[in-house]
Amino acid sequence: MATRKPAPRRPAAGARRTPPKARPGAAPRRPVREAPPAGRLVLGDVPVLARVSGALLLLAGLIGAVAVFPTYLVVGGRELSLATGPVDVLVALVTPLVAVAVGAGLALGRVPRFGLAYAAVAGALAVGRLFIELYQGTTSTARPGVEVLAGDRVLTGSVQTATGWTLGLVALGLTVLAAVLALLAWGRTVMEDAGELDPGRPVLAGAAVLLGVGAVLCLALPAADVPDRLVTDPTTGLVTVVTEEGPRALLERPGLALLGGLLLAGAVLLCAVVAPSLRPRLAAVGGLLAVAVAVLQAGLSGLRDARHSADLDWTLPGVGLLLLGLAALALTALAWRWQPRERELRADPRRVEDDDDHGWPTGR
Repeated sequence: MATRKPAPRRPAAGARRTPPKARPGAAPRRPVREAPPAGRLVLGDVPVLARVSGALLLLAGLIGAVAVFPTYLVVGGRELSLATGPVDVLVALVTPLVAVAVGAGLALGRVPRFGLAYAAVAGALAVGRLFIELYQGTTSTARPGVEVLAGDRVLTGSVQTATGWTLGLVALGLTVLAAVLALLAWGRTVMEDAGELDPGRPVLAGAAVLLGVGAVLCLALPAADVPDRLVTDPTTGLVTVVTEEGPRALLERPGLALLGGLLLAGAVLLCAVVAPSLRPRLAAVGGLLAVAVAVLQAGLSGLRDARHSADLDWTLPGVGLLLLGLAALALTALAWRWQPRERELRADPRRVEDDDDHGWPTGR
């Protein structure tokens, strides 16, 4: 007598299907990884090199702030100072105060790649300025010419260095050293995010390249210059344009100043290209902030020179530097506040598909 096999039981309506068991010899099951939430940072231990870089950047900012007040240079027996008024002091303190704030945060280990990116870019831009300062304080008398120093139009017949120049040179050297340590500590610093800036990086890179090219073109000409004079001959009434000697352009100076100008122009363009590609998002913000501060400082310095001296007029390149600096700050704020639409992967419990290789259910 044949026995009937029991009919297989069907799962009740609405019951969830359990994942099938893995076949013998199959690879172990691994769940599908989901992207971390937007705006969330993964931070590791901050290396000592990063903290030392922040401390050097902080020290450079403090020394640079102190260098504003003593005598800068003595040119032809005339003492020059960067602190001739409240507006001049505010303009001269822009870069040092930002360096103090970023360096303090990096020394404390907060958002380290933001500080490292700022230190690296600021140090790269400081190399050219270091050579220019060396030329102005040591070898500018070899070829005397008209220069604008600390807002004054002077003839570099005899130049003597003073406390302000020495402190400023030390601040630039510490900034360069902080950049070297920042580059060494970059690969050892763990700081990642969900990549929320990735969709906007091409737009940021294109805008940053345009800003960098515009800044280099504006830096090539004086931000404040001596206007031409119109001279009328009293006998004939003929009007003649008399060109007066003005401050030299960035790439018209000889020796160390020419080398510094070339390095500064190349660094501005290179850093503007590289900064938007830094990861994570806050690292790109730090790099863009350093470029923006440098360009804005140059524009404000040209405005200060034109306001300080009655012999100088604010030029179109000076206006361009100020506008480009503000545009770079706006680009930095855009990268900082970038918040794309959050995309979440949610599994649908009503549909489970089996993976042919591992037998692991994956949701849509």
